[in-house]
Amino acid sequence: MFERFSGGYYLGRLYVEPYDGDRPVMQRAQHEWVNRRYYASGEGIERLDSPLVMKLGTRHLAVHGEGGIPEGTLAVPADLVEEEDDDLPDLREVLLAKVDRAAQLLDMGAPVGI
Repeated sequence: MFERFSGGYYLGRLYVEPYDGDRPVMQRAQHEWVNRRYYASGEGIERLDSPLVMKLGTRHLAVHGEGGIPEGTLAVPADLVEEEDDDLPDLREVLLAKVDRAAQLLDMGAPVGI
């Protein structure tokens, strides 16, 4: 789903779709899988519902898991979709922040949708 891209990010492709919710979301089972695969350390009990930090265009998003979202889809609140993205829904490149970068961004309060 994601591959190494840089020191701070993985690169993936998701179907990006505007929706009427109040925070960015993806399918719950897929969210937990990505959390386990890319964010979990494998030591002890870990939360798999923590937000994933993704970068879409120039904006960082705190992505949560939710039921009813199709697999491979990133649902973004319509008010967060940049004006030049009027051709959505569409398959887009998305950056997933690596665990250290995600923690740094979350501590700064940078991602939208926390």
